[in-house]
Amino acid sequence: MATAASPARTEKPARKIVLWILCVLAACEFLVAGGMKLISHPMEVDMFAKIGIGQWFRYFTGVIEVLCAIGLLIPRRSRGAALLLALVMIGALTLHLTKFRGTEYSSPWAALITLIVVLAIARLRRTMTARA
Repeated sequence: MATAASPARTEKPARKIVLWILCVLAACEFLVAGGMKLISHPMEVDMFAKIGIGQWFRYFTGVIEVLCAIGLLIPRRSRGAALLLALVMIGALTLHLTKFRGTEYSSPWAALITLIVVLAIARLRRTMTARA
């Protein structure tokens, strides 16, 4: 009976480590991406000009990315932050596949990989809070 309990004990710390690694990596990525939007990096300004909604949307997206990046590092907030970032990445992926097709911004791979990572964070955080 002691051996049956051992795998569960080793699985939970391993999941926590994987979850924290994913959270830290995603938080770093979104802090940089959101920060570039907020400081008006020329590439971001050009990309949001091509979207056609207005530069206010760049600031809005940048604020969401920075706040959610911070939220990823707070265990009680990381699932909600990851789900909100998943919505942002679905929007980015949609733009890469439609509006940016044939431009220098047309590669959807970074958005797709980031979407998978934030969905994995949301899933891992859900299973960890359900067990606690």
